Amino acid sequence: MDSMRMSPPSVAELGRSLQSLGWVSELFVGGWGVTSKYVPGVSDLDLIALVVGPLDAARQTTLSATHTELDQGVAAGLNLGCAYVQDALLHKADAAHPTWTHGALVQRTFSGVSRAEVVRHGYAVFGRSPQQVLPAVSDDDVRRAAHAELTGYWLRAARRPWWWLDPVIAELGLTAMARGRHALVTGQLLTKTRAIDLAHAPPWLLDQLRARRRGEHAPVPRLRTAYIAWRDARRTTADAKRWTPPSL
Repeated sequence: MDSMRMSPPSVAELGRSLQSLGWVSELFVGGWGVTSKYVPGVSDLDLIALVVGPLDAARQTTLSATHTELDQGVAAGLNLGCAYVQDALLHKADAAHPTWTHGALVQRTFSGVSRAEVVRHGYAVFGRSPQQVLPAVSDDDVRRAAHAELTGYWLRAARRPWWWLDPVIAELGLTAMARGRHALVTGQLLTKTRAIDLAHAPPWLLDQLRARRRGEHAPVPRLRTAYIAWRDARRTTADAKRWTPPSL
C-alpha cells in the first residue's frame, strides 16, 4: 500500500514537499499516530525526517517556509510537527536537531522514547522503513529511555509547580507519568489513549481526558487539574530517581 495514500492529507502533502527537495531521504511516522482511532487536531503525529548532508541556514529557511505554507493550508490547526535529523548525527543520542513545532523551528534531541516508538510502531511515508535505518530496541532500551525522560525534562517540570497551570502541560504530564511507570516495569510502550486509563487521577478527570482525546469539548478545572498532575509528577519522578537502570 502507498504510505502517502494511507497518511492523513497533511502528512502526505508534507511528504510530497520534502521528497521534492532532493535532500530528505526518509519521512517516518512514529508511534501510533495514524490508526483507526486517529482524530485530526487531537491525536499526535510524531514525524521524523532524515536529511542527507548538513542542515545549514538555507535548508532550515526552506523547511520553515514549507511548514508555514502547510500550516496555513491543509495542516491548519493540526500543530503538524517534524524533527529533521541529519544522517551523520542519527546515532548521537545527545545531538540537537531542527524541529518544527507550534509554528517555529527549534532545536531538540531525538529522544530514546521517540526512537523506540518509531522502530517498534512507526512506518515510512517515503524512503526506507524505520527498521532498515535504526537498530532494534530492546525492553531494557525502553526502560532506560523512559528513565531518562522522567529524570530529565519531567523532573525539571516537577520542580516548577507554576508550569502545571498550563493545561497542556498538566494533561500531557498525567499521560507521560503513566507511560513512564509502565515502561519502567514492563519495557513496553503505551499509547496516550491507553495511558489515560492508567493515570493517577480521579475518575471525573479521567473521563474528561478521554472525552478530549476523542476530540470532544471537555474543559477541565485548571487549578485542580494542575495540582493533581503536579503531585503525580513529583511522586513518579522521585520514584524514578531511586530506580536503577539495567546495565548496558
